[in-house]
Amino acid sequence: MSILESLTNALSALLANKLRSMLTMLGVIIGVGAIITTTSIGEGAKADITERIQTLGANILAVRPGQSMFRGRGSADARKSLTVKDMEALEARGQTFSYVTPEVSSRAQVKYLSRNTNTTIVGTSPAYLVTANFTVENGRFFSDSEIRYRERVCVLGKTVVDNLFETVDPVGKTVKIKNVSFHVVGVMKEKGASGWRNPDDQIFIPYTTAMKRVFGEEYLSSISIQANSDKLIEAAETEVTELLRKQHEIPINKELDFHIRNQAEFMETLEESSQSFTNMILGIAVVSLVVGGIGIMNIMLVSVTERTKEIGLRKAVGAQRSDILVQFLVESTTLALVGGIVGIGVGIAGAEMVPSLWGWKTVIPVMYAIVSFIVSALVGIFFGAYPAWKASKLHPIDALRHE
Repeated sequence: MSILESLTNALSALLANKLRSMLTMLGVIIGVGAIITTTSIGEGAKADITERIQTLGANILAVRPGQSMFRGRGSADARKSLTVKDMEALEARGQTFSYVTPEVSSRAQVKYLSRNTNTTIVGTSPAYLVTANFTVENGRFFSDSEIRYRERVCVLGKTVVDNLFETVDPVGKTVKIKNVSFHVVGVMKEKGASGWRNPDDQIFIPYTTAMKRVFGEEYLSSISIQANSDKLIEAAETEVTELLRKQHEIPINKELDFHIRNQAEFMETLEESSQSFTNMILGIAVVSLVVGGIGIMNIMLVSVTERTKEIGLRKAVGAQRSDILVQFLVESTTLALVGGIVGIGVGIAGAEMVPSLWGWKTVIPVMYAIVSFIVSALVGIFFGAYPAWKASKLHPIDALRHE
């Protein structure tokens, strides 16, 4: 029997037992679908991370209070270690970096007339436009003079505008942040949500106003620093470390009460976390494929038992062991391949639904779809090998006498 005839017979056998065939393929469908969907999420996360690095730049340093999360949390006092004087010292003495941006932030309720929303309030300076790569679309950003006099002015992100003003121009209007009135002087250009983070859902105010009039805070949440170039990022990190060590009077043999991360390292950590998640789901998908393969083996063994007389008859009229072996291998492989094709369709559909359901970016990897198809064939061959071998070993006389 030729491969084409075996394939025709295999498809006929599948169609003759539609429900049984579908249930048998379910494990393969789930496994392949999970592989396509999860790798699409992983590739989307990588693309998003790369885009964010290109947007923010790899030459940005973030100085935060306390020890690094990878070295312990540190004491509460250590986590309140960055001050305005630290920022001013960095601005005055820096040689390898230029822009220094203070930041103090927290979430708060914001009101405009009868509308209200809960959003992130960011106290910062005009240098934030450079270090965070923001652009004012309408109006202006607040000035150094307004920072000096702790003016109650603010710049809104696009999401905040949509929530509070809808189609009304917010520039010139007054909003209340924690019941403190602020004059809207500008609106930021929309950046677009990035997974769990939405940079447009923020309000920007002078850091002096945020610390004294809104949060009652004496310490900064972080300080962002832009190195003069990508090549100077390590030199800038070393210089910032030494300047802040002297500023905080920390001896060489003592732990720092701050930690520094550059943008590339931060994105690398996010990418590793994303990859870990993808690997975990891929592990589950592989288990599903194995379960699907066991299901195929089980059904093929049942099929061998059901068709014992057919096998005996074929051998009696001249079929060779290789013919029987190929026939059952083709049937098991066809079963797995059809499941793989359906699984690829399910995976692509799932990947297309993810952005609308959770807002995550997805990139469907063609290579993984091809690999999934090949793996499906290998599952069919591997788990169909024993039933096919068992069928080929049947003696024609014993097979014909089988009841």
